[in-house]
Amino acid sequence: MNRDEKKAAIDELHDKFSRAKTAVITGYSGINVEQITELRSKLRQSKVEYRVVKNTLARKAAEGTGLAPLMEHFVGPVGIALGYDDVVAPAKVLSDFSKTQAKLELKVGVLDGKLLKQADIKALASLPSLNSLRGKIVGLLQAPPSRIVGVLKAPAGQIARVLKAKADKG
Repeated sequence: MNRDEKKAAIDELHDKFSRAKTAVITGYSGINVEQITELRSKLRQSKVEYRVVKNTLARKAAEGTGLAPLMEHFVGPVGIALGYDDVVAPAKVLSDFSKTQAKLELKVGVLDGKLLKQADIKALASLPSLNSLRGKIVGLLQAPPSRIVGVLKAPAGQIARVLKAKADKG
């Protein structure tokens, strides 16, 4: 790589690192190409980008971004999963994948500029996804109006049943 290519790569990574809300660094030693391809596919489905980058370029690109706490952790063969919308998705997919592929090591992560250790990443992975939380909120917002309608309909139904019973007797 010549100097211009390195500069372009750093600029591209800096842009991605600036936009990322969350990131997780993984060790991938011992994982074959098929397994990495499977991992990338699962991450892509969750709208998470997985990159294997040169550590020196990643350190320079992380300067001045929310991923700056990760700079000292770009050591050895590592990959980085970047989450742009759903902050839980990278941790959830990587944690699930590491259960079946023990060679995938969750090293550290970052969420809104704060460093996450392995235990923090696993705790983040146990949270419900963004879409699941949205569904719960919509359900909570719809519950009160439907209850009100049920309460308002009940007296009218009771009156109708009383009138029908009177008509049947008489």
